[in-house]
Amino acid sequence: MTFWLDSTNIIDLKKVESLISQFLISAPHSGAGKTTVTLGLLRALRRRGHTVQPFKCGPDFIDPIHHHTAAGRDSINLDRYMMSDGHIRELYRSYAADADIAITEGVMGLFDGAVKSEGGAADLSKLLGLPVVIVLDAKAMGYSAAAVLYGLQRFDPGIHVAGVIFNFVGSGGHYRLLREAAADAGVAALGYLPEISGLQIPSRHLGLDTAEAETVIETAADQLEKLLDLDELLHVTQPTVQPGPNVKLPPIDETQPSDPSSPLRILIAKDAAFHFLYPENIHRLEELGTVHYFSPLKDRELPSKPDLIYLPGGYPELYLPELSSNTPLLRALRSYATGGGKILAECGGMMYLGRSINDTSGISYEMAGIIEARTSIQHQRLSLGYRTISLPGGIARGHEFHFSQFIGPPTPCWTPNILASYTHFYWGEDRQFLDQWLTS
Repeated sequence: MTFWLDSTNIIDLKKVESLISQFLISAPHSGAGKTTVTLGLLRALRRRGHTVQPFKCGPDFIDPIHHHTAAGRDSINLDRYMMSDGHIRELYRSYAADADIAITEGVMGLFDGAVKSEGGAADLSKLLGLPVVIVLDAKAMGYSAAAVLYGLQRFDPGIHVAGVIFNFVGSGGHYRLLREAAADAGVAALGYLPEISGLQIPSRHLGLDTAEAETVIETAADQLEKLLDLDELLHVTQPTVQPGPNVKLPPIDETQPSDPSSPLRILIAKDAAFHFLYPENIHRLEELGTVHYFSPLKDRELPSKPDLIYLPGGYPELYLPELSSNTPLLRALRSYATGGGKILAECGGMMYLGRSINDTSGISYEMAGIIEARTSIQHQRLSLGYRTISLPGGIARGHEFHFSQFIGPPTPCWTPNILASYTHFYWGEDRQFLDQWLTS
């Protein structure tokens, strides 16, 4: 199937001509098993000798970490709120340029976006011209799968559903019924995953490359190699998007290089407690100078005096005793801040900069005390959503996703040398606000 896009939605296939397959994995709803299928496919296709480039729709940090484990390559977030369409296209072109296969994991349900379907998986599929592979939870479903697939395929004419992978299938007989349902809906049944133990990452707190995640990846890959027609999957997801007649490609957003005459020394916290990092953010920081990493869990001092310390989000609440007891590093951070050193802290990093963090039992652990914030995870309440913040240097875009809360009134900190809040910022496209702050 070949379909045409207008001049605002063109992929320059000259940059990704090596691709033998590209597709987006989605589902009717969250919890259907998109991540498990994505991880299994990344590993199974990698075993075949393919170079597989993963992408993630939306601002998620955890799934891309697991994608990297499965594929051996950085997974790149594609988000239509935090990024312009031109930037998304360029990221896709750039990272897929040397790959054989590009797999994008969707977010929530296929048509679930910030407003209706805006910014969701279907929206991204249309922007990049990606065929969609549906993961359908068939645990308590039989022939009704035909109606679900029929609706997903025809709800939006701009979406091409290339096939379906059934999840939580009880038996071979169950799959035969589901395959008939898919045929009657006009959707190719590509295979299935059985309902067995070992096919689910046990906790969202598995944010690093853990043994548990590796076990799930290997198990999923083993099952997909046996129960999925990988050759048919690659066939039905061959790149088929072609520019329409007499159209011009949209301009590509270019990031201006930094002044090489004044390189900065940048320290980034990275360990089990702090690791929510966008690769493109790091690339923009590398344009400003040299990037070095340190561990608030293990390092007892700062590795020389930096021009900027970046404390990203993560899971400090899982390591409160270790973080609180590392008093030499906490003193070094306080001394650095008192001397006017620049610190950018996001979510977990902001909590670490505060005076204390309460654990789930209400026990308080002293932290850096650089800002007045006190936070707690004792009474957890989800806060999530996109954020746009006006700063003296420009507009900063990002998102929040956290269960901890401020004790007392909200206390984000915006000063000439401290930027700290619950927001995870994305400056991979435009770092103007960061440049202005760093030079103020």
